[in-house]
Amino acid sequence: MEPQRSPLLEVKGNIELKRPLVKVASRLPLPGSRRKRGPDQMEDALEPEKKRTRGLGTTTKIATSRPRAPVLTTVPPTQGQTAAPKVPKKTGPRCSTAVATVLKNQKPGPAVPAQKPGTAAAPPMVGGKKPGKRPAWDLKGQLCDLNAELKCCRERTQMLAQENQQLRDQLREAQQQATALGAERRVLEEELVRVRTQAEQGQQELGNLSARVLELEERLGTQEGLVQELQKEQLGLQEERRGLAARLEEQERRLQGSEAALLGSQAEVASLQQKTAAQEALLAERDERLHGLEMERRRLHNQLQELKGNIRVFCRVRPVLPGESTPPPGFLLFPPGPGGPSDPPTRLSLSRSDERRGTLSGAPAPTTRHDFSFDRVFPPGSGQDEVFEEISMLVQSALDGYPVCIFAYGQTGSGKTFTMEGGPGGDTQMEGLIPRALRHLFSVAQELSGQGWTYSFVASYVEIYNETVRDLLATGTRKGQAGECEIRRAGPGSEELTVTNARYVPVSCEKEVEALLHLAHQNRAVARTAQNERSSRSHSVFQLQISGEHTGRGLQCGAPLSLVDLAGSERLDPGLALGPGERERLRETQAINSSLSTLGLVIMALSNKESHVPYRNSKLTYLLQNSLGGSAKMLMFVNISPLEENVSESLNSLRFASKVNQCVIGTAQANRK
Repeated sequence: MEPQRSPLLEVKGNIELKRPLVKVASRLPLPGSRRKRGPDQMEDALEPEKKRTRGLGTTTKIATSRPRAPVLTTVPPTQGQTAAPKVPKKTGPRCSTAVATVLKNQKPGPAVPAQKPGTAAAPPMVGGKKPGKRPAWDLKGQLCDLNAELKCCRERTQMLAQENQQLRDQLREAQQQATALGAERRVLEEELVRVRTQAEQGQQELGNLSARVLELEERLGTQEGLVQELQKEQLGLQEERRGLAARLEEQERRLQGSEAALLGSQAEVASLQQKTAAQEALLAERDERLHGLEMERRRLHNQLQELKGNIRVFCRVRPVLPGESTPPPGFLLFPPGPGGPSDPPTRLSLSRSDERRGTLSGAPAPTTRHDFSFDRVFPPGSGQDEVFEEISMLVQSALDGYPVCIFAYGQTGSGKTFTMEGGPGGDTQMEGLIPRALRHLFSVAQELSGQGWTYSFVASYVEIYNETVRDLLATGTRKGQAGECEIRRAGPGSEELTVTNARYVPVSCEKEVEALLHLAHQNRAVARTAQNERSSRSHSVFQLQISGEHTGRGLQCGAPLSLVDLAGSERLDPGLALGPGERERLRETQAINSSLSTLGLVIMALSNKESHVPYRNSKLTYLLQNSLGGSAKMLMFVNISPLEENVSESLNSLRFASKVNQCVIGTAQANRK
């Protein structure tokens, strides 16, 4: 039996056998679209072309009315063919284009020799026979033939269009039938897949049940053996049960005795709980009292610091270094304190010979003595621990919430950096104020943690070189990028000042502080001057932001501790560097002296309670604005050299410090919330 052929395949076969012709838009002039020419006019139009053809004796090309129309060419006469002339220009564009198209599609045939002007065109063949090719000049006859052929083509096209429509209808029906059969096929396939899946699941379930039956049979045999063993064990347990019953009676008797003892213990626990509650109340009372004492200690401590003065000035004289000349006797004198030799000195006497008042006889010039009085004077033999012991109570004020600022002022080589940072080598006895202050703060914060206080410390270290702020803690590619650091407010409406793009490092131990100091020491700007081989040419500012919180009482306090190592305060001539860098040293000295003068003006304005304080005249005073006002405590170390050759710069430093010592700033206020 032959397989039934799909209707879709049949339709496709019919389409392949009968392909419709492509319709081409005709460009021939429609009847009545243009005025027809008469035979006489056409003859007159062709007359010049005929004469030209006779004169040349070769193939003639006649230009059409439009340049884009296809060009009709003929084969040369050597091949036995004659060329047909082109359509005259006066024929319409549609007619000329259509003629060219039809002539192009026709197969090439033997050329008909050109007729004479008076010869008439050959009539078409009668009886359906194919007429011969008309002469080239008989355009009217060719046009009639083309119209007849066009009519036949249109009839054939109409017939093919009808047949194509019928085939399209058959194709549409076949496609609909194929779509329905495809949907039915997909439903049957899904049903087949579902049935196969169910069959596979049934087979799998049957295999599982068979395995389960075998397993249950094995377990049944095992259980039967176990039942026998359990029966034997049951007999033994019954014997054991009788023994346990006897022990249970004994335990019940002991339990009754334990319950009686428990009642006594509960009474004792209740008594202990009462005692514990009383102790807790006493502890809370003592904690409250301890907190009150701590607040009272802070108040008294602050009052004591205020009695000493919110602006204090200490003078420190460095010892004579190896290789330096020893000053003459009486050059520097340290009179005893007000309480006698046991009190630390507070006065300094410096002698200076006035060479301008010398006599012509060569007699020695008279000596002028200058006396200065400060809050404390440290002779050359004073150690670092003695210096820090005097300022430790001021550092404690920073932990209590009061802004504290400590300066080191003096000429180059007078020991400012040694006082603030300490000497090299890692000797604990040579440590400066910065590491000792941090160690003291960490120790006191640890003690206060037992009272419920928690403290955090964030350190920053910058230098101000030629009125440009640099980050001394910068690492890697950020080193030396001074233009990126600017002094800005921490936020809208905030009084706290920060340095943009500077590192703020949280610290919690001494090792971290040592690493920061070592990094800052490497990055600080130094240069060789006449007074010092390695002179600091910038102001270094170490700031520690202290934040404390007592969560139990909802108390908060915070204040900055600023430790500033000022650049050398010498005048221009002695401090000039040697060599080609004199102009750079001169510019540095001018910037240093300008900022130090601004610092003095700010302190004077604060002391005089002026309405305008020129903080912004210098980057140094602007950065330390919150540590210089009425709510801050200041301490200035004026460091001087013991050498007689530096007496002029020493006098300038002592006079500036004396002016600062005479200033009085209002009562400090703690930053508490």
